[in-house]
Amino acid sequence: MIGQIVIDGVTSGAMIGLGAIGLTLTYGLLRFANFAHGEFATWGAYVALVAAGALGTAAPIGPLTFGWPLILALIVGMAAVALLALALDAVLFRRLRRHGNAIVLVIASFGASLALRSALEFGFGPEPFYYTREIAMTLRLAPGVRATADQMVVLAVAVLLMLAMHLTMTRTPVGRALRAVSENPDLARLAGIDTARVVRVTWLMGGALAAAAGVFLGVTVQVRPTMGFELLLPLFAAAILGGIGSVPGAMVGGLVIGIAEAASVPLVGAQYRAAVAFVVMLAMLLVRPRGLFGTRE
Repeated sequence: MIGQIVIDGVTSGAMIGLGAIGLTLTYGLLRFANFAHGEFATWGAYVALVAAGALGTAAPIGPLTFGWPLILALIVGMAAVALLALALDAVLFRRLRRHGNAIVLVIASFGASLALRSALEFGFGPEPFYYTREIAMTLRLAPGVRATADQMVVLAVAVLLMLAMHLTMTRTPVGRALRAVSENPDLARLAGIDTARVVRVTWLMGGALAAAAGVFLGVTVQVRPTMGFELLLPLFAAAILGGIGSVPGAMVGGLVIGIAEAASVPLVGAQYRAAVAFVVMLAMLLVRPRGLFGTRE
């Protein structure tokens, strides 16, 4: 039982962590909570759905339920949503940042979230979609612990993306510039860092990772217009739990939220698992407001 909870929670938590990275970077850099971030995941899932359909059908790869078209569609979805995030900033958020009012940005992001979700519902309808109709067979990993091949691949790719993001933040000039702007934008600008470029890169990375999370959620569950909205609270909870602005914190926070949600299913029922993220978030705000990896400002 415990082993099954852990594997289910880690798989779910890896997807939450991916989405939370972009959310925490946006808040750490621009100082506002972007409620449209969950819709980036939804758009990534739908763009991949359309791209996979356009690429045609192919035989599943080994024990997986999908073939190469979905893998290529994942890349297309990440690129498309990265550009969508950048365009949304150029059209909406960049203009509003000039006023220096975070509340205006938050309200605008909420409106953008509604618009993005409504556009998908108008175009695709409210019914769910699936990337494949193949039946996912479970594999025995240990006594009492089973998982599908899809879950294992999703977990592996999510971990690789997290590792790549961590290395980007710690070992590359772009990552160092991003951390510098996050800590002190004015000083970073005086040091010759192109802050506008850093903001653009942040939106691109955050959008791409959110899209990947959306595709992974679609692979393991289903694709539907409300999936990003339902994912939003766990994303915020993971970002707050790990510490706003901390990429490793978002990763760890996502895993904690995922395992907590998985553990809540046999304890209180699946209908209450959404409340677990909220409870964990409140507990962290009361005990350690800056999060596990957050620093005092």
